[in-house]
This record gives sequence, C-alpha cells and structure tokens, in this order.
Amino acid sequence: MKKLCEEARAEICRMQKGTVDPMSESNSKKYEIDMCNGPLLGKILIFYIPLMLSGVLQLLFNAADIAVVGRFAGNESLAAVGSTGSLTNLIVNLFMGLSVGANVLVARFYGAGHKKDLKETVQTAVATAVIGGIILVFVGFFAAKPALALMATPENVIDHSVLYMRIYFAGMPFMMAYNFGSAVLRAVGDTRRPLYYLMIAGVVNVVLNLIFVILFNMGVAGVATATVISQAISAVLVVRCLIRTDGVYRLELKGLKIRPDKLLRMIQIGVPAGLQGSLFSISNVLIQSSVNSFGSIAMAGNTAGSNVEGFVYTSMNAFHQAAISFAGQNYGAMKYKRVGKVLLICEGLVIFVGLAMGNAAYFFAGHILKIYSTDPEVISYGVLRMSYICVTYFICGMMDVIVGVLRGMGCSIMPMLVSLTGACLFRVVWIYTIFQQVRTLSCLYLSYPISWVLTFCVHLICFAVVYRKLLRSRDLKEDAPFSAEEIQENA
Repeated sequence: MKKLCEEARAEICRMQKGTVDPMSESNSKKYEIDMCNGPLLGKILIFYIPLMLSGVLQLLFNAADIAVVGRFAGNESLAAVGSTGSLTNLIVNLFMGLSVGANVLVARFYGAGHKKDLKETVQTAVATAVIGGIILVFVGFFAAKPALALMATPENVIDHSVLYMRIYFAGMPFMMAYNFGSAVLRAVGDTRRPLYYLMIAGVVNVVLNLIFVILFNMGVAGVATATVISQAISAVLVVRCLIRTDGVYRLELKGLKIRPDKLLRMIQIGVPAGLQGSLFSISNVLIQSSVNSFGSIAMAGNTAGSNVEGFVYTSMNAFHQAAISFAGQNYGAMKYKRVGKVLLICEGLVIFVGLAMGNAAYFFAGHILKIYSTDPEVISYGVLRMSYICVTYFICGMMDVIVGVLRGMGCSIMPMLVSLTGACLFRVVWIYTIFQQVRTLSCLYLSYPISWVLTFCVHLICFAVVYRKLLRSRDLKEDAPFSAEEIQENA
C-alpha cells in the first residue's frame, strides 16, 4: 500500500510538472501484466491488490455518505441512503454487465494480438457507456419514487430516499464512463492507475461530504452531490488516460462510435452478466422490503451491517475480476490449460481472504458499527445481520470466481441461469414460504449462505463438465481457439 501511494504521488507530480507524458507507451507498459507467460500466483496478486483497493475506495464513497449522514443527519437519513442501494443496483446492473463484456473482449483481443479489433472494442465500449449513462439519468429520476413506494419504504424515509436517488443518478454518465474505462485497463493488466484516480476522487468525496452536510446542512442531498462530483473526477481521469496512452488500447475520439459487431459480442457476454446482477437485485429488493417491515431502526442497522460486509465482498470480488481478465487473455492466446490453473489459484486465494476478512469483520462488528451510528439498537441489528453473512461470505467468493473464469472464456448464459436459479429464485421462494412462517430477521438472513452453497456446488459441476468436454474435443491440443459458440454448445 505504501509503495502504491508513493507511485501515485510521483505520477501526479510528473503530470503537474509536465516533464514526462504520464500516458506514453513506455510509461504505460509498466502498468500492464503479461498474463499468458510465467508463474500465475505472483501476477494475480499484483493484479489483485490495486483492484481490491480500488473497490474499497469506491465503497468508501458510500461509507462516507452513510457515516456522515448517520452521525450528523439522524437515523431517518441513514435509513434513506441505505434503502436505495438494492434498487439502484437493480436499475444499473444491466448496463454495468456490458462492461464485463468489454473486459472479456479487450482481454481476448489483447492476448491474441488483434489490434484493430481491440481498438474498435474500446471505442464501442466508451460510446456505450456514455449513451447508457444518459439513459440511466432519466430512468433513475422517473422511477425513484414509484419503485421506492413499491418497496414499502416508510413515509418518514421515502422523501429523503427519492431525493438521494435522483441526485445520485444524475452522475450515472460519469459512473458508467469510469467503470467501462477501468474495465479496459483491467483487461490489459492495469489496475494501478484506476486506483490512483480513485484516491483523488475519494479525498474529494470525503471533504465535500463534511462541507455539504455539516456546514451547509444539506443532509442526503449533500452526500449525493459529493458522490456525483467525485465520480465525475474519476471518470475524467480514466478517460484522459485512455486518450493519451500510446498503447494498442488507445481511445481515439474521432473514431468514437458503436461498431455493431463488437456491441453484439459485448451484449452476448455482458447482458447475461447484467441480467444476473439485475435479477439478483430483485431478490435483494424483496429482502430490503422485508427488512423495511421491521421499521426504520432495523433498516438503519441493516444498512450499516451491509455496508461493512461490502468491504469483505469487494476484497473477494477482485479475484472474480482477476479470473475474468486472466482467463480471457489466456483464452485469446490459446493457452487453455492455464485457464484451469487460474481457477485453482483464485479459488485458494478467495477462500483465504474471505475467511480472514469475514470473521474479522464479525469479531469487531460492535466496534466498527459505531462509526455509522451510536444507537445501541441500530448496532444490535447490524451485528445480527453480520453474524449470518460475514462468517460464510467466502462461499460467495468461491462461487464468483468460477463464474469469472467461465465468462473469461466467453461462456455467460450458463452461469447466469445457474446463479439465477440457485440464488435469486431460491431467495424469492424462501421469502414467500419459510420467512412467512418464521418472520424474523434471522430467518431472512439465513437465505444468503444457503443459496451460496447450493449455487457454488452447481457451478463447480458445470465448470468441470464444460472444461473436460472442451479439452477432450480438441484432444488436449492448444493449437486453435475455442469460439464462444462452441463453449455455449458444450454448456
């Protein structure tokens, strides 16, 4: 971490002095990772650490919102900010899934050395991000109030929730631009520069949170505005990086347009991932609605607990992203046996991180939750949630890693169907059956670990069958690539 901070400071100083082009090819190369040759463990960790820290910084945006609003604007405002999370994910995830498609395509073309296809994919990805972000601005504005009402958001909370959500969605073009841009950089192994940009944006976010809420008494509007401004900063920096690099993934604005063939392939890979995320969010919306029925104090505790869990999940999810990029590049380079090695290494690492961080978060839950609220009842509700989820969270990480490898190979529909059945559908059924008989938060939270175990087992079986069929169909030869269509047929 210290080394990364020193590199970030040096990078900023060079940019300010103008003595070195920070995005020159020679400078850009040092950020890239050769995923197709040599030992994998060290390279995966080099890829993982900045990506994990980037995810943590993104969570700190929301954590700063929640902590500041909870301490200085009250429990109702805290509940309002937290109650929008699952609904926001429901709306955004479909578009964000396309960034997964962009990541896979860029990694594949980069590994295969197809420069023209890579450039067209980058241009299509950025154009899609801009258009998708603009669409989401209007969707969020008009859908906020009716959707929150359907979630049974309490009357003393809903107006604050609507205001927060509408301002937050005004920043969607920036959020989309950053996520698509960083997906391109991840695909070539660069996870450090997105981290540097988030460091800058994160400091701005925290400072503006304090100014808007404490000095100007803006409440939820203040934290939402601070988040939008910080997202704009990170988006400008990552797009600037893509424009100024001399690497093969350079973004040329004059060629910025959507190529139908590249968009179609992004859709084939990304839309199932996005649908999975959106439909997952339906189950989370139902769970949030069930939590809402216990009142604003339970909502506040649930919000605080889920926010802490987010740091554990993000630390594990970085291995999911690593699996996508490493599997994608090796797939493109026709080194299929390394794909299996990527899976084994990422699974081992995610188990270790998930167990360590999940149990640590639960052990110190009582102290950590005081950051969000000093109300003992709010803290008790947060600890209850974490007792069911944090300790078993590593299983969710294992599930995500398998999905990441499958997506890196271009197989997206099968993991989507498995995940939706094993997790989303299961939770919905649980809410309308088991939970109706035992209406307690403990019963509600128990649906999470059970769904992870079921889904992981099915994913593991599917991967084993698909991978063996692929290798057998080519007689263990690695002299020709498998197409996405072949993978889907075997799946």
